[in-house]
Amino acid sequence: MNSERNRLGVLYSIRGILLSAALLLSCAAHAKSLAEPAKGVPDLEYQEILIKTTLLTFNDANITANYAVLHDKLCKPFRDKFTPEQLADAFKGFRDKHIQIDDIAGAKPVAAQDAAINDDGVLRLQGAFATTTGRAISYDLKFIKSDDEWKALGINVDVKGHKD
Repeated sequence: MNSERNRLGVLYSIRGILLSAALLLSCAAHAKSLAEPAKGVPDLEYQEILIKTTLLTFNDANITANYAVLHDKLCKPFRDKFTPEQLADAFKGFRDKHIQIDDIAGAKPVAAQDAAINDDGVLRLQGAFATTTGRAISYDLKFIKSDDEWKALGINVDVKGHKD
């Protein structure tokens, strides 16, 4: 039973990685074509806003099984290529396991490395939250400038200590 659960967890992680890779490829090309290049890495306060709003919107989508709002908040090239239904399918594992990460709202993110913008204009924010429930919630988020603001193009979340 435990090995089956681990196998499913790996399968869902792979599915999330594949979706992130597809997002990266579709949005990175668009980032190069933006009229105004990124002005630099956002300050720490704005990074926390990006992290929390993205992850809490992701959490709401998983709780409600309605991915329309999450879809609307992603970068335009992603929205053009993928539907809310495809997002629902990609994150089915979170929904099926009833994984909620709303406890990050009151926690501070701890960066795994300094935020950086690569040559394609992709801002990468990596880190984790230590929650009061003892769970470790790690994230690897990618953003590009889209519609004149930072919008997510890749969401990878790992929750350790979740009880099924």
